[in-house]
Amino acid sequence: MSVRVRFAPSPTGPLHIGGVRTALYNYLFARKNGGKMLLRIEDTDQNRYVPGAEDYILEALKWVGIEIDEGQGTGGPHAPYRQSERKEMYRAYAEQLIAAGKAYYAFDTADEIEAMRKRLEEAGADAAQYNAITRLQMTNSLTLSAEEVQRRMANGDPYVVRIKIDPKQDIRFKDIIREWVAVHASTLDDKVLLKSDGMPTYHLANIVDDHLMGITHVIRGEEWLPSAPLHVLMYQYFGWTAPQFAHLPLLLKPEGNGKLSKRDADLGGFPIFPLQWQDPTTGTVARGFREDGYLQETIVNFLAFLGWNPGTEQELFSMDELIEAFSLERIHKAGARFDITKAKWFNQQYLKGKTDEALAAMLEAQRAERGISHTALLKVCHLMKDRVTFPQEILSEAAFLFEVPAAYEETVVASKWNADAIKAATAFVEDLKMYEGDFIADSIKAIWTAAAERAGVKMGKVMQALRLAVSGAGHGPDLMLAMEILGKEEVINRLEKALQVLPQV
Repeated sequence: MSVRVRFAPSPTGPLHIGGVRTALYNYLFARKNGGKMLLRIEDTDQNRYVPGAEDYILEALKWVGIEIDEGQGTGGPHAPYRQSERKEMYRAYAEQLIAAGKAYYAFDTADEIEAMRKRLEEAGADAAQYNAITRLQMTNSLTLSAEEVQRRMANGDPYVVRIKIDPKQDIRFKDIIREWVAVHASTLDDKVLLKSDGMPTYHLANIVDDHLMGITHVIRGEEWLPSAPLHVLMYQYFGWTAPQFAHLPLLLKPEGNGKLSKRDADLGGFPIFPLQWQDPTTGTVARGFREDGYLQETIVNFLAFLGWNPGTEQELFSMDELIEAFSLERIHKAGARFDITKAKWFNQQYLKGKTDEALAAMLEAQRAERGISHTALLKVCHLMKDRVTFPQEILSEAAFLFEVPAAYEETVVASKWNADAIKAATAFVEDLKMYEGDFIADSIKAIWTAAAERAGVKMGKVMQALRLAVSGAGHGPDLMLAMEILGKEEVINRLEKALQVLPQV
């Protein structure tokens, strides 16, 4: 049987970065095994539906580079792929379980259920659940006559369908990541499968859809592990073959203690969503990795390593290389610490590998706004890409190239601006005024070397002073390349200004 996996998010808001990792692992596994990747929108909880969330999910997956073979936004033989549009179908499967004695109608009101839970709590029960014991004291088709059940349904009384758990059995299944998992059925409650509005719960809808869509592997977050025994039992009740399960480790706070939350991201000053998100109700804007300047390659590589490793020393992977190296068996059981510093390191590595043209394309809007020529921008990208973490820092960190220094770094002035520096800078200005050739880095270095020698000054001792005069700071990128970008006249003007306003030693 060919591999078929699915990513099934709920459109209840922006897609958490942990959800992106789940989608990525599904995608890598499918591609590694020549299988298909499906996208299903699980929107059965209409009370939590958020406008725009579904489009956000589709855009986020596209940005990361996860290609959907079948599903919402793509189509396929099992359409529709939005669960709210499959509503009527689920009822037939709920009725099938009822007919088999595996589920039942429950007419209990919210007050009756609350009263039951309160009685159990007062009696010191381990869990206040609607289960094999308490269902016999509740208002359902197990305690009512068939005539009464029909009367209530004909009368339009609200009801739900609950699964009927047989408490006298062990439920066992093998998780690809966690090995054997065993749970006694007596610990499970009679979950609602069909709500009073006719909508299925997650438990019914995802089992039915995974079966009908031929899903062979369910790769999902650890938070679904407690539900897995119920799902395995439901497959047994329907007489279907269950898919293989793989429950992924949690994403942990940067310090490693506890599940990563939006509050942790806010406190740590980093995003937790792939793309920027504006809440349609409050208008609040949440940061996105894309808008913060993280590259698509960075997010793929960073997320892949949050819970998985290739078993080698290699750290930088293309998507194709990840597909080749990936296996579920190399995913860890323990939670993965969300180290944003590592994400920044990945971004630096991928920025260094970008061509000047590629970086310039990312900065086109800023280039036009600042009135910088394309040629100059290419040179700035070449100059700065080894020194920044994010693309937008290229121009901000190179601001000295577009603004004459209004001030000079005081500590460098005090320690490096001396008589030798003044002599060398003066000689350099004189030689630059006489130079008529191409103003390129190698030529500038030759002119500077000759000027320092003519002034009787050791070049290394006054190099920082030259940088100070040109940029206002004592540290920065390659100075010869920077002067090439500035041009001869601008360099001369800046040197003459420094010679005029800095102390005459």
